[in-house]
Amino acid sequence: MQNIPMARPTWDDEMLAAAVRTLNSRHWVKGPEGQAFGQEFAAMCGAHGGTPCQSGSVALWGALNLLDIGPGDEVLVPSLTYISTATCVNLVGATPVFVDVEPEYWCVDLDALEKARTPRTKAVIAVHLFGQMSDDRLPAWCKSHNIAYIEDAAQAHGAVSANGTMAGAVGDVACFSFFPSKNLAVGGEGGMMMTHRVDLVARMNALVNNGRDARLEAQSLGSNFRMSEVSAAIGRVQLTHLPSWLERRRAIAQRYHQAFDGIRGLTTPSVRPGTKHAWHQYCLVAEDPDGLQKTLERHGVDSRIYYSTPCHRQNVYNQHPQHNESFPVTDDIAHRLVAIPVFHEMTDDEVARVVDAVLAFAQP
Repeated sequence: MQNIPMARPTWDDEMLAAAVRTLNSRHWVKGPEGQAFGQEFAAMCGAHGGTPCQSGSVALWGALNLLDIGPGDEVLVPSLTYISTATCVNLVGATPVFVDVEPEYWCVDLDALEKARTPRTKAVIAVHLFGQMSDDRLPAWCKSHNIAYIEDAAQAHGAVSANGTMAGAVGDVACFSFFPSKNLAVGGEGGMMMTHRVDLVARMNALVNNGRDARLEAQSLGSNFRMSEVSAAIGRVQLTHLPSWLERRRAIAQRYHQAFDGIRGLTTPSVRPGTKHAWHQYCLVAEDPDGLQKTLERHGVDSRIYYSTPCHRQNVYNQHPQHNESFPVTDDIAHRLVAIPVFHEMTDDEVARVVDAVLAFAQP
């Protein structure tokens, strides 16, 4: 019996046809597919413009550049996230200031942001962690302090806030990743910057094209961070399927909620009231994470702990003044968040196998 993986990238004849059609066109870069992919994804999210790029990490770097963040500036980031959320700040010469996350929803904590804010704070990168939308009060808080709001939506394709706004249209700039494990992928590496600010669209497009305008004159610093036309064509096909894929992820998550609710030693993830979670990951908080993972492994179910070493404690930040700082919520759960498979191509039999494996751990 094959193991159930954490993700199974989607590939079908429709995507193959789109890729081959684009290859046959011989228009492999700077063509209509990338432009259409950005426009269509932005329209779905309710944003004004979208620019495909090479990765989610590039998108984060680009967002900081668009907002003129650099040396002397501070950017508030949660420590419970993927490392590029923080290192993108260093790459533009600014300083990441780490903060704790909410105890219930695991997104950046608004009270922690307020305590960490200084006159040098120029932006917040709020991660919609695992597909959970960040606090709806964040945009107003940022506006009141003249702080830019960057959405790290790398895990939140299709997530919706309590006020009905989709991830990608909440902050000044939003950043998506199309890595193969994500809710939407492009047949390899890929990312996208998105904005609802009309004044940023032209700069956003130029940034990934060596800073050049429509006359091919460099008006600002940039580089070649474009997505290939083949990847964009695949992404456009996947975008049409994203709503149904999200429905499947949400149905699997609901099945897990019902099966695992109230089990001693395990806590199911909470969903912020009124929101629609995108379920990039379904993480159980385990009192015995090692034991849970070993049981899952015996039953042929892959799992992963997110994120066992918080960003501020990683070696890259061993000289950072917060390297040894204590963040109560992050320190409590970082090594206990055990992710189990929740991808949209899971069969009902695979879902049942995962449920049985977790129950076997709970009732040895």
